[in-house]
Amino acid sequence: MRWMRAAGRGLLVLAVLLSGHGASGARAEEAGSSARGPLTLATAGDLTGYLGPLLQGWNRAHPGERVTLVELPDSADETHAQMVTDLRGGDRSRFDVLNIDVNWTSEFAAAGWIRPLPRDRFPLKSFLPPVVDTATYDGRLYAVPYVTNAGLLLYRKDVLAEEGVAPPRTWAELEHDAKSIAPRHGLDGYAGQLLPYEGLTVNAAEAVYSAGGSILGDEGTRVTVDSAAAREGIGFLARGLREGWIPRRALTYKEEESKQAFEDGRLLFLRNWPYAYAVASAPGSRVAGKIGVVPLPGPHGPGTSVLGGSNLAVNAHARYPASAARLIAYLTGERVQRQVLTRGALPPVRAALYEDPALVRRFPYLPTLRTAVLTAAPRPKSPRYDQVSLAVQAVVQDALTGRQTPAQAVRRLARELDAIARR
Repeated sequence: MRWMRAAGRGLLVLAVLLSGHGASGARAEEAGSSARGPLTLATAGDLTGYLGPLLQGWNRAHPGERVTLVELPDSADETHAQMVTDLRGGDRSRFDVLNIDVNWTSEFAAAGWIRPLPRDRFPLKSFLPPVVDTATYDGRLYAVPYVTNAGLLLYRKDVLAEEGVAPPRTWAELEHDAKSIAPRHGLDGYAGQLLPYEGLTVNAAEAVYSAGGSILGDEGTRVTVDSAAAREGIGFLARGLREGWIPRRALTYKEEESKQAFEDGRLLFLRNWPYAYAVASAPGSRVAGKIGVVPLPGPHGPGTSVLGGSNLAVNAHARYPASAARLIAYLTGERVQRQVLTRGALPPVRAALYEDPALVRRFPYLPTLRTAVLTAAPRPKSPRYDQVSLAVQAVVQDALTGRQTPAQAVRRLARELDAIARR
């Protein structure tokens, strides 16, 4: 499940590739073309093997639009790089439909690589409302939500039960329990994903959002990070490392390393995506049957998670946009979305599935995840998101390691983001 490990992660990156491009999709669309043809679907990190059976169902029903599965690199960064390189080729691009990390939508739309989609073509009202926002740019729909995700707080319910303590709802409660309860049980207190990569951007954004702040506004054109809320959020993480209730080794954690620490019985609290709960609860795990899950805490109550997941978008130069749209409708239909969860362990975008009694019995974290998604926020929208994320990672790392105070780091981040927005 490594494809779920980058904030986004929760991510299955797809690309539908077309064999034999001729006239561009833009010209076909202008001519009102409804031509259909075969597709090639490339996926990065389909390590659960769920997608093949789904596509077999599509191929049986659509023999003239058969999809051939091709895998792209497992790394989200490598997949992004390959997609961007290909899309820059214009009408020579091999890709028709892209299942992109939710935070790539603005970048791809602003670059003109993906085409706007008609809202009435897809059942957007059946989706969890916040996920639709991740698929829009400049007020237009540029993708269709396929998979969602939100950060959750995993905790050792056996330890808290022994102590007679409820799971934390605020930062103060989390900090107190991480300082006092964890050491009594030979555990580290709290960890997230604090290595400088996309996961650190997610953890930092969640801290800032939970404190009531933001990082960018107006589709990335306005910098909003220089605020008391941002200083409070970054300060919360920096204080944890300075005081030791966040272990220094968390500075080396990505999703998998942090999940493994929790699964090995070394952590009282862990911020991670839902897949970590599923894996750590499986037979053979040292903490199976001992795990609880709640929304992320904030300063005064439940905090705000960052939305993860992926969206399906159509290449601006797709030759068969009608087939591309039909495939997207298939993959986001309720029957397939149910299989995305049951076969792929991916959180679906269809709201009704989170209240299905049979699914809740099988995936008991679904109600908590639904709450987290409904109150979640997207990562900062920007056509230069890759540069924004790198700036957040570098500056926040300096705050966490004590090279700068949170106040200094926030002021520096504002300057760097302003320079990016002006480019």
